Amino acid sequence: MTAFVEWRGITKSFGAAPVLRGMDLAVTRGEVMFIIGTSGVGKSVTIKLLVGLLRADAGEIYFDGSRVDHLPESALAPIRKRVGMVFQSSTLFDSMTLAENVALPLRKHHRLSQKAALVSARERLAQVYMADYADRYPADLSDGMRKRAAIARTLTLDPDVVLFDEPTTGLDPVSARRIDRLIRELADRSKVTCIVVSHDLPSIFGIADRIAFLYQGKVHALASPAALRASPDPVVQQFIGGLSTGPMETPGF
Repeated sequence: MTAFVEWRGITKSFGAAPVLRGMDLAVTRGEVMFIIGTSGVGKSVTIKLLVGLLRADAGEIYFDGSRVDHLPESALAPIRKRVGMVFQSSTLFDSMTLAENVALPLRKHHRLSQKAALVSARERLAQVYMADYADRYPADLSDGMRKRAAIARTLTLDPDVVLFDEPTTGLDPVSARRIDRLIRELADRSKVTCIVVSHDLPSIFGIADRIAFLYQGKVHALASPAALRASPDPVVQQFIGGLSTGPMETPGF
């Protein structure tokens, strides 16, 4: 199947510390791909490279058939409109209601009036089951609700890809599973490609189509949830076992 997003032979170091060492990964359109691995292995680095928030030292990155890693900053705007990103923190403005927060990119990128943008923002909030909270302020809501509002804001530009960086970290189990369902619905109903960085075991094995396990700067294993869970690879099993008992910080992963 043709790759929609692809990293080829990517290397990335920070000072003298190598993080990615010839990493290859291809994601198909409409797929939910989880990128997993211990802290510092390069998961967040990988997704930031796609939108130019970081630059690779070597290798090539492709999006929808075109190479994007070599593009200058001025040429990245069209890519960033098609690739949304939901950060670990919701990054909402506390002085604005949820509807006003979600309306911001509609006014900036679509040049909508405030009235039209707010109407559309409420529609996006309904998409993430937050319509009843459109006039509330972020500080009045739970972390899970703020995260859903952040997803609604990302969806205003109708992205082809959404990158999620630890979307369920710090959430209670009920809120975390709501985020999982939203991600799965994006792929199933809207055919949005979802690339998710996560340590959350129920998320990883609950909604992924495939899982890429990063180890020592490369994709060590790439498999369906069932195949990865059944893998005889001791490195994979050690990681999965660590997630089931608590965060792993084993040096060398």
